[in-house]
Amino acid sequence: MGDFETLKASYLKFPDKSDFVPLEEDGKVVFLYADETGLQKSRFMSFSMGITPEYRRADKHRVMEILESFGGEVGDVEGGDAEDITEDEANILTASYDDAPVIKLVNQIIIHAVKSGASDIHFEGRDGAFLIRIRVDGSLNTIKRYPKSVHDPILARIKVVGQLDVAETRRAQDGRINLKIGNRVIDIRVSTMPSINGEKAVLRILERSSDFTSLKQIGLDGELYGRFRPYLDRPNGIILVTGPTGSGKTTTLYASLLAMNRENKNVVTIEDPVEYHIDNVTQVQMNAAVNLTFASAIKTFLRQDPDIILVGEIRDNETAEAAIQASLTGHLVLSTLHTNDSPTAIARLIEMEVEPFLISSSLLIVIGQRLVRKVCPHCGEMTAADDIIRETFKKAGVEITEYKKGRGCEHCFNTGYRGRVGVFEMLEITDDLRRLINKRASAFEIREAARKNGFRTMFEYGAELVFKGVTTPEEVLSVTRVE
Repeated sequence: MGDFETLKASYLKFPDKSDFVPLEEDGKVVFLYADETGLQKSRFMSFSMGITPEYRRADKHRVMEILESFGGEVGDVEGGDAEDITEDEANILTASYDDAPVIKLVNQIIIHAVKSGASDIHFEGRDGAFLIRIRVDGSLNTIKRYPKSVHDPILARIKVVGQLDVAETRRAQDGRINLKIGNRVIDIRVSTMPSINGEKAVLRILERSSDFTSLKQIGLDGELYGRFRPYLDRPNGIILVTGPTGSGKTTTLYASLLAMNRENKNVVTIEDPVEYHIDNVTQVQMNAAVNLTFASAIKTFLRQDPDIILVGEIRDNETAEAAIQASLTGHLVLSTLHTNDSPTAIARLIEMEVEPFLISSSLLIVIGQRLVRKVCPHCGEMTAADDIIRETFKKAGVEITEYKKGRGCEHCFNTGYRGRVGVFEMLEITDDLRRLINKRASAFEIREAARKNGFRTMFEYGAELVFKGVTTPEEVLSVTRVE
């Protein structure tokens, strides 16, 4: 085993490792190679190390999978200078371990964050220290604390690869990084801003090559899926997803597009920004500087023979009326709205001075959603509910005495949670609700009328997830309210 670790260390220093990789099987060394060049490198390394391994051809995807499993741990660094790189979508897994310390450190941090499923990386100064924090499942975790001396070199490195002005430290800047980590293609949005403890940089990670989440994976399964899926086959109308920032609305819209048959449909989107690329979909980036807004884009789309239109967000009266007109002229429109729950969405549209009869004639369904963390599958165990939880749930008519909760382990950063899932409520616009909308009824009246037709609130759905052992009462209470 020690001999293989020595071989592995030498391999990690090799300049280009993208087409071969060593593997240990039953105490023997096997070199997997993707092509003839990889075979030559394998033989060269074997000769240099004085070993006689087995050589086996393998798919490059498999080679990169094993290489990815070798790296990604965040180590210590004393300092170093940033070096410029210009290679687009450089595969940072194949870089040499002899690179400058700061380059090596930044690469390792990004690899570690991606492998951990992080959505953001925070590089921020403190008094006498420099912190690296990553956001996993909506929660920020500090993964490393460094001396203050590495602050400027690391920020300089991030600015170089993000194509920002390295010399400018007094104003905020935005950039983008495209790179590969093994088989994964990653887009990173870079944002820097000045603070009293030096510049702070935040990297938003967007994984282009990942398999997009399906409706069932985000939690829209069972009865909810059966009720929602037919609306995606409607020829016209509006489907709204509501919730605050960070509640997974865009993911639900993307999952909805993926559930549709896009081969014989013209699907167009206007987004701010375009976060993920989808096959057979024309995606447009909003640009207010040239008057490419949500509203103006919808008007342009109508001249492009669309079947389905996705609007990133309805923010104002102009966008709302353009979306409604598009739906009334025979198009299916999907969009989001910032409201606390689904019944409030109707009141919000009326506040935007949209005529109630237009809302009632175009709106098909409104989905309210939040995200809750899932119990870690590695350390979850049954625990007794305390008095506060029992009393709170009892007010809503739900009896709970025990539930599944994670005790914390290495797989979940000792939080007890791993991954997130949606908590939903689904408001289907029936004839009764249309009459109420035309009368400008309040959100309360709409909710009570919907309850008669089987409407369940997010809290009720969240309570069901608690009983299934998917999440905890604390998570449900943190994102929903007891009616």
